[in-house]
Formats: sequence, structure tokens, C-alpha cells
Amino acid sequence: MTDPRTLLWQARRGPVPADWRVFTKRRGKVSGFFGGTSDDPEPLLVITPDGSVEYISERKPLAIVVFRDLAGMKLRVAGSSNSAAVSTWVDLRYLDGSRSKWRSTGFGSNLEAIQGFIEAYGAHKALRGYA
Repeated sequence: MTDPRTLLWQARRGPVPADWRVFTKRRGKVSGFFGGTSDDPEPLLVITPDGSVEYISERKPLAIVVFRDLAGMKLRVAGSSNSAAVSTWVDLRYLDGSRSKWRSTGFGSNLEAIQGFIEAYGAHKALRGYA
């Protein structure tokens, strides 16, 4: 995977390759005050054929997933019968046997971002010849 900061820089300035998915949103005044600094760029999620990089603010580390390190993933959805709220995330299983959960911090409710993440991983596997 290309350097994560370079990916973010290219996605901010554009244009990007056709096989990238880029998600961004404007930081509101209140969330900018509490979630970042006035100098922080807007939140950004970049999904490439090799993985994903998410920037939220200078206060938070980049969230990076490298697809070649994964053995598999599963979409998970949970809800409550008391509420219409639904939580969606992706369970990641790594080649070394470890596991983690991927849920975009800034775009967690954006189903297109989740779909793009899963599709990019599927394409990565198909192009590299492992099913």
C-alpha cells in the first residue's frame, strides 16, 4: 500500500484513480471545536484496491487497513427490538490469527462506505488470485 499520508494528500487534491472510493464531509463548527482543531482538514475516508485509510483529526491516529494482511472479513449488523437504531461493522480476521472490528469513525452510518470497503476487499482477493 502506498504511504497513507500520500493517499490522503492525493484524495484531497484530486483527481484520483477510478478504482478509489473517497468519502468526505464538512466538519461543523461544534464538531470542529470538540473533535479537531481549526487547522484540521475535513474528515476523509479513502478506499483503494489495496486497503483503506481514514483521517478524522490531528488528535486521532489514522485508521489503516491493508487488505494483503487479511485472511477474511464478515459484515455484522446488530439492532434492538426497542429501537430503530442499527449498528453495522465489519469483523476483520488477519493472517496472523488476530481479529479486529472495522467501523468508520466518521462515516459509520454511510452504507456506501461500508459497501465500498467490502467490494474493494473482494476485488483485491479476486485480482490477486485467492478466493
